[in-house]
Amino acid sequence: MPQTGQKYDGMTVYRRLLQHVRPYTGPFLLAIAGMILFSGTEAAFAWVIQPLLDEGFVNKDSLVLQWVPVLIIVIFALRIVGSFLSDYGMSYVARSVIRDLRRQMFDQFLQLPVRYYDTVSSGVLLSRMVYDVEQLAEASSKVVTELVRGSLTILALLVLLLYYSVQLTLILLVTAPFLAGLVMFISRRFRKLSHRIQRSMGDVSSVSEETIEANREIRIFGGQNYESRQFEKINEYNRRQFLKLAVTNALSSPVIQFIVAIAFASMIYLAFQLDMQVGEFGSYLTAMLLLMQHAKKLASINSTLQRGIAAAQSVFEFLDQKAEQDSGTVVLERATGAIRYNQVSFRYAPTTDLVLQDINLTIAPGQTVAFVGRSGAGKTTLVNLLPRFYELVGGTITLDGQDIREVTLQSLRSQMALVSQQVTLFNDTIRHNIAYGALESAGQEDVVRAARAAHALEFIEQLPEGFDTLVGENGVLLSGGQRQRLAIARAILKNAPVLILDEATSALDSESERHIQSALEELMQNRTTLVIAHRLSTIERADLIVVMHQGRIVEQGRHAELLQQGGHYAALHRMQFAEAAN
Repeated sequence: MPQTGQKYDGMTVYRRLLQHVRPYTGPFLLAIAGMILFSGTEAAFAWVIQPLLDEGFVNKDSLVLQWVPVLIIVIFALRIVGSFLSDYGMSYVARSVIRDLRRQMFDQFLQLPVRYYDTVSSGVLLSRMVYDVEQLAEASSKVVTELVRGSLTILALLVLLLYYSVQLTLILLVTAPFLAGLVMFISRRFRKLSHRIQRSMGDVSSVSEETIEANREIRIFGGQNYESRQFEKINEYNRRQFLKLAVTNALSSPVIQFIVAIAFASMIYLAFQLDMQVGEFGSYLTAMLLLMQHAKKLASINSTLQRGIAAAQSVFEFLDQKAEQDSGTVVLERATGAIRYNQVSFRYAPTTDLVLQDINLTIAPGQTVAFVGRSGAGKTTLVNLLPRFYELVGGTITLDGQDIREVTLQSLRSQMALVSQQVTLFNDTIRHNIAYGALESAGQEDVVRAARAAHALEFIEQLPEGFDTLVGENGVLLSGGQRQRLAIARAILKNAPVLILDEATSALDSESERHIQSALEELMQNRTTLVIAHRLSTIERADLIVVMHQGRIVEQGRHAELLQQGGHYAALHRMQFAEAAN
């Protein structure tokens, strides 16, 4: 749901959508001119029927029989021009608007806080970017074209009908309130079903994405039947909603035409009573048939219109999510790395319990601090607060004595390099994955030096294309250890004063780990390093070991000191020693 209190009723959404058309006023007005021209040709064709019948066929006027066919050709030539201008003009505007909205959505992906991605699946977000925006595109082009052009045509034809007979046309106008009420009911039905379809498409995308990403686990643990049942349930729900939409769409147009047909039959009966001329009635009948044709088109686009409005609601709700707050004004140059946690508390949601309570910790510049504890103790959460991936509930964190909330996010995060347990690589070359983002300006020599320090050069040089080798989606073409070494090379290249290592050697075999450990020890010199460790053997030489339990710091000191205390750390050490011995 939106966090801004913004309302998303149909008219508000469509007006907001049309605001995106303003930068393309020229093509839009050209399209409107084409619609007006098209509408005029429809009325002109109906009008030319009268002289053709009365003067041409009844009175045998040869002059009329000569110029009327020419006039019809001219009318349809102008109709082609009007149709092209309206269709292409609106398509140009619509695709431009969709491009702009997709750009805004992608920018929103980059600006939303980490907390948002913790609660919304990537499948739902991708469904909004792909499916919802395409529904919106159809509403922006086809619907607007038919709506404006059809309405203008109906208006022009209605004027012609009133010109020929006010009495007959009044019968048609009497049916208007019934048609309006029916259209409003159908519109609400369409929008309700469209929202359900969009949610179900998000579920389809989410389950499909999970199945693709977890295909190995599904096979190993025999989850094929379970996943198949889950997908079948979602897929069947999606099918039912589409069928309900199809039923509504299939019934709405014929019912509307039936009401119009009743009015049409009444008008034919009355036309005989009024003793209209053949030509007048022919023009009136032609105008009436053309009006019914465009009324049918307007009725048929209602489902597309409501799907577009529902899609626009979904897109605008996403765009209105609050972006990551950057209230800081202080720009840090290169920090020394002095960090202090003062009475820090944190919870993930207002209704959940605190996961960190009363954390007090002082880290000196260049110090290596290791965080240990059982799973769920709060180690990763505590470290994630430093780059402001999450905002504090209470207390303060300072870097070089400066409250991190007063520092701009860009300059704060520029002080840090991160190597996490779950390595993220991009579907690009090895060089781009090492020299990523702000590091793109790094020279080839610097990239090679970082790869060598991370012990990645040895496998990179064996690849056919070396640093230009594509790694595949999330580095799928590399082993776990190779991916980890590229992430470490990226951190080495950044050369930040604060280094965060979250189980950085977890994916490495023993031989690779020894190489990387020596590279990390060299990298950690003269840098403040925060190490989240599971294997205690990797952090025995840390300057400070912080032991966490249930969101609190229960012990801190050096390895030997903590063993002598015989507390939590000693218990963890004994347990791991016993596991290693076994």
